[in-house]
Amino acid sequence: MPNTSQPVHRTALVASAVALLGLLSACGSESSTSSAPQPTKAPRSTGPDTGTVTRTATAPAVTTAPSDTAGSASAPARTDGRCHTSELRAAVGRVDPGAGQRNFPVVLTNTSDRTCTLYGYPGAAFVDASGSQLGPDPERAPSSPRTVTLTAGESAWSGLSFSSPQISGARTATPAALLVTPPDEHDPLKVKWTAGEVPVGGHESSVSVTALEPGTGP
Repeated sequence: MPNTSQPVHRTALVASAVALLGLLSACGSESSTSSAPQPTKAPRSTGPDTGTVTRTATAPAVTTAPSDTAGSASAPARTDGRCHTSELRAAVGRVDPGAGQRNFPVVLTNTSDRTCTLYGYPGAAFVDASGSQLGPDPERAPSSPRTVTLTAGESAWSGLSFSSPQISGARTATPAALLVTPPDEHDPLKVKWTAGEVPVGGHESSVSVTALEPGTGP
């Protein structure tokens, strides 16, 4: 009877060897794959030397016209032509009585060496010797203000009026001075008052002033 164990044993050995070689090959492949360094991706550059540039949108420049352009009809040249308190002298003219009224021209004269302008109503207040105001501020009489241009030495006037206290029966006081403030100014001019008593309270005690106009009075 023939012996068949030896061929079978050899076949098994060959198969085992082939399997072992395959296993070793697989392990070697995994080892080389896991140990090999992975390529590093270069960072994306925004510099000028690369082919790929990331661009950021920017707003267009805005050009604005200057707010005060010489020669522009909408932007007239700025001038300070107003008469200031320091450039003026105040005076009170003679009384002009009529129909129970007492009317005085209050005159402002340009004492500077430049031309300046006045527009509107002057401020006025009667004060006693201590500087305390007597009576309320004068009212503005209805009139049409206009710009008055004064060259050096020229004058403008405003009418100061009140009812005669002897007729109105108003309470009176005798002021020491009249304070006159030019339009748009804060500092007053002090004028000595020599025209007697004025109404300061009670019925018919109001005093009024008119807008300034050229000259020294009617």
